[in-house]
Formats: sequence, structure tokens, C-alpha cells
Amino acid sequence: MSTLTGKGDAYLLYHSIGQYEGKRADMTAGLADFADVWSASNGDQWGDVLGKRQQFIDLWGQLIHAPKGTVTTTESVTTGLMAVIGALPEGTLRGKKVLVAEDGFPSLHFLLTGLSKRFGFTLATVPFRQGGQWVEAEDIMTEWDEDVALALLTWISSTSSHRLDIPQLVAHGRSMGSLIGVDLTQGAGLLPYDVTTPKIDFALSTSLKWMCGTPGAGIIYMDEDLLARSEPEMRGWFSQENPFSWALDAFAFADDARRLDSGTPSSVPAIASLPAMQWRMAQDSAVIAEENRALTTLLQAGLEDMGLRLASPSDPDQRGGSLMVTLPDHIQASGVVAALSERQIYVDNRSQILRMSPGVLTTEAGTARTITALRELVN
Repeated sequence: MSTLTGKGDAYLLYHSIGQYEGKRADMTAGLADFADVWSASNGDQWGDVLGKRQQFIDLWGQLIHAPKGTVTTTESVTTGLMAVIGALPEGTLRGKKVLVAEDGFPSLHFLLTGLSKRFGFTLATVPFRQGGQWVEAEDIMTEWDEDVALALLTWISSTSSHRLDIPQLVAHGRSMGSLIGVDLTQGAGLLPYDVTTPKIDFALSTSLKWMCGTPGAGIIYMDEDLLARSEPEMRGWFSQENPFSWALDAFAFADDARRLDSGTPSSVPAIASLPAMQWRMAQDSAVIAEENRALTTLLQAGLEDMGLRLASPSDPDQRGGSLMVTLPDHIQASGVVAALSERQIYVDNRSQILRMSPGVLTTEAGTARTITALRELVN
């Protein structure tokens, strides 16, 4: 049974798991339909299952304005990055640098650290400035020279909600001759993003967070030009134009994003997330973004009135949909999270940083209740 009560008016965890009214019923119906199809003794399963997976892919393509045939599924952003790196033309990274920022998602840094020796690149991590909560675009560009073969940009930081100026960074990266990838995870579904304007080489995301989907439902976007030059390390029967071509000496990659597939696709996460994707694509994106901004503005005013230090940009145009605040050292952040949960107010923490992200369930009254409770706990 969900810990959410009523309409979840003080649910502030959209940076982690997105919710919407009716999600449980939608997901239950979608999974029940899958169970009926998969359990039927008629041999018709794959047409239905792969068709629903394709609907999931097509909706993601619509969301990020990706051309047909440039999106496929992956388990997570981390596995997606592994698939991309393993598909790059031989020698692309050898003797060069891969550039990331310190406030990128740690899992990706872990992966790149492990791959650096095998693929022969140097991992260059742009650090925080002293006392900073996010990595500045200027510092990324300072480190981004012609030796950078690949730059992986985090559109919106999960620890500060700082939003990078992607067009500015892409323009710089093109002048350096680098490949450019973007992790969309913390903004996709809340703020608009077009993978073709400016043109990037690949993008990664999951269907959690603002998309309100399930674990395991990640996506890879790869630009058509890079796709045409890619030869994925991971390959299998679904990497082909016709998966049922089983001649051992006739393997050939599909000419689109299917070449990034390998064995039998993990379709259940896409099917479980499809109802949420359909719900999201039926909403007014501008309204969702406006309501989020109104609630984060209200939240920001209350936090600043308490004298708490923001760990996010104060300018809403420089952040995503979340607001982070640093608690004083004498206050145990995990204790505050637990005390708020007892009042049906849901936030989380990373060390002393509280993370709060209002979404479609969150109300003005719930946000005001959050501010009141925080004031009591902090004082």
C-alpha cells in the first residue's frame, strides 16, 4: 500500500519517483493486460508485447523531438552510456579525453572511470568551485579543449537542480570537434527539450522522475549520423533488421537505433511505464511547468525567510523543477526527513542537503504545510 495519503498534496519527490492521480489504476490495468496476453496459450504474445514497447519508444521520440528510428530502450542511463561507448567507431576515444562535471550522476562517473583504461581515454572531471554547489558552464568550457573526444553534459543536476545552458555548451563543443551527449533525466517531462536544436550526438534518460514511470525503462537517443557509423559491442538477434534472420554468416546491423539492441528486449518496464507516458503526453506541458514554478517560488520564499541557505540557483531560469537547501550542521537531515514523513510530507536528503520537487500532485496548501513544518523542525 502506498504511503501517499489523499492526493499527495505535500509529495515533493519528483526528482526521484513521479506520481499522478490514477497512476496505480493505470499501471495495474496495463500490467494485468500484459499478464493476460503473456499467459494466453495462443502464440500471439510477441506482436502485442513488441507493439507496446514500440509505442513507448515512439512517445519518448515525440517528447524529445527525436526523428523516427533514433530512439531505443535500455535498462538505465548507466547501461545506456555503456551501449553508446561500446558502439563508437574504433579508436574514437583512444588517446583523448572524456569530459564530465563533478555534479553529474555518480553512477556515470563510476562507469567511465572503469572504462578509461580499456578504451584508452583520460577521464577529465570538472570540479566544483570552492564552496560551490554546482559546476559552472564557464569552468566546463575552460576544460573543454580539442583533446576532448566526448563530453557528457548533465542538463539538470540531481543535487542542486542547476540547469546547464546546453546551446552555449554545444556551440563550444562543436568548435572543439567533440562528440556531445546529454543526460536528460532530471528535466525530461517537466521542461521542453529538443535533441535536434541544438543537434547533439546522443541523449540518455529514464522514465522515473517527472515521467512518472517505472525502474528499468530507460532510453537512448542517438543522432542518425552517429548511428550510421556505430558498431555496437553488445549485439544479438534484435540488432538486425529482421530478428528472425538466424543465418550465422549473414549478420548485419539494422540501419536505425535497433542496432543498439541486442538479445530479447526487456519489454516489461516499457509496458509498465506506457500508461504514465500516455498520461504525460496528454497533459499541457506549459501548465505543468508553470505550476511547478509557482510552487518552487513559494517554497523558496519560505526557506529564505527561515534563513536557510539554498543549494540551488536562486533564479528559477537557471534551475530545473527542484529546490535544494542546506541544513545547518547541528540539524540531522535524515531526522528532518523522517519527521516530515510522519506528517505526510515527503522529501529526501543527500547528506545535509534537503531535496524538494513539487509536481502535479503537490498543492499550494501542501507546500505551505511543508514550510510550516520545516520552520518548526529547524527552529
